[in-house]
Amino acid sequence: MIRVISLGGSVIVQDKVNSEFLKKFKSIIMKSKDKFVIVTGGGKTARTYINGLRDVNLPEKELSLIGIGITRLNAKFMSKFFRTTETIPKSLKEVRNVLNKNKIVFCGGLRYEPDNTSDGTAAEIAKDLKAELINITNVNGLYTKDPNKFRDAKFIPEISFEDFKSITDKIKYSAGQHFVLDQHAAEIINNHKIKTVILGDNLNNLKKFLKGEKFKGTLIN
Repeated sequence: MIRVISLGGSVIVQDKVNSEFLKKFKSIIMKSKDKFVIVTGGGKTARTYINGLRDVNLPEKELSLIGIGITRLNAKFMSKFFRTTETIPKSLKEVRNVLNKNKIVFCGGLRYEPDNTSDGTAAEIAKDLKAELINITNVNGLYTKDPNKFRDAKFIPEISFEDFKSITDKIKYSAGQHFVLDQHAAEIINNHKIKTVILGDNLNNLKKFLKGEKFKGTLIN
């Protein structure tokens, strides 16, 4: 089975590299019998650069290209952390070619596309490979509000494609935005009915999901 993982930049690095998380993540991935395409986000690093460039009124497209560059840097870092030697793909064709020869493919953004983030890229790849999508972020699923800001935020264990898309449609896109999945990804998984799960950084839930066991996270189906 092929699995596509959107790995948030926020779980890769904050003020320093999240080495303990990444070591456990690597162990889980390497022990699995599945193949993986792992799409890395830009996280705090990308937002820091993008916000700095907003101060000089750089166009939104230029800000997005900076973000894409950071996602590819994170992908390169992850490939070194896993000790893989393949180059970082920049197209769906290159993703397929690398996956044909390897168990794991790391990539960031493939190309500029309006209103898109690395989540949208991961959804595009999942559609192309007819794979399910796993989103790993810094919250353990979808909530009615941001749980880091609101104590009364309620956890949503399962939601339909349509209802999830209606939530993301209300969010205005901006380069470097931070939400569990972006609008473009929501549109793709809705249109193509791609099974999607949102998991937090407790990797026991990833391990359970890959084994078909009960896990804590949000299922979009």
